[in-house]
Amino acid sequence: MQQTLAKYLPELAVSPCFELIKDSQVHLKIVNERVTRHGDYRRRKDGKHQITVNASLNKYRFLITLIHEIAHLIAFEKYGRNIKPHGVEWKKTFQYLMLPFIRPEIFPSQLLPLLANHFKNPKASSSTDARLSIALKQFDEQQSDKSYVYELPIGCVFRIYNGKLFKKGNKRTKRYECIEVSSGRVFLFQPNAEVELIKS
Repeated sequence: MQQTLAKYLPELAVSPCFELIKDSQVHLKIVNERVTRHGDYRRRKDGKHQITVNASLNKYRFLITLIHEIAHLIAFEKYGRNIKPHGVEWKKTFQYLMLPFIRPEIFPSQLLPLLANHFKNPKASSSTDARLSIALKQFDEQQSDKSYVYELPIGCVFRIYNGKLFKKGNKRTKRYECIEVSSGRVFLFQPNAEVELIKS
C-alpha cells in the first residue's frame, strides 16, 4: 500500500497517510477520472468503509482529497451519522487532520498561504476555492487545453464537459452569469470552471 501511495502523494505525506488509512480501517480505491468529483467516501453494506480518489489528480490535490474523505469517515464515527456531510463537525475534523501536512516539506511554498486561508473555513470542494484551485492546477502533469471561465471574454460561447453550450455574461459577486444557448436559462459558474472555448 505504501508503494502505491508513493506514486500519488508528496514523499513526506506517504507514511502519515498510510497510518491514517490503517487506523481508520478504510479500503482505498484509486480510480479513473470522474469529471464531477475528485473523490468520495461511503460506508458499504457490509459496514466497511471505502474511499475512492481519482488517479489523475496531481499529488497535492490527491493529498487534500484523501484527507477530505478520511475526515468524512472520522467525523461520522465521532459525531454520528446524522451530521451534515460538510457541516461544522466535518470542517473541524478536516482542519485537524490536514494541519500536520500544511508545511513547506510537503507543499510548495506558493501554496502554503492559500492553503492556510482555505483551511480557516474549508469548503465542500477545494475546487470552489478559485484561487487555491488555479494554484493547484499548475502542478498537473498534463496541461489542459481548456480555459477557465474567468479568462474568457464576455459574450463568448463555451462548451462544458457534458456538451452543453453557454454564453458568458457578467460577473456577480464571485461567479459568472452564463446563459445556456439551447434553453436561455441563466446558470452561475465558478471563475475556475474549466470549459472549452467555441467562439469569442
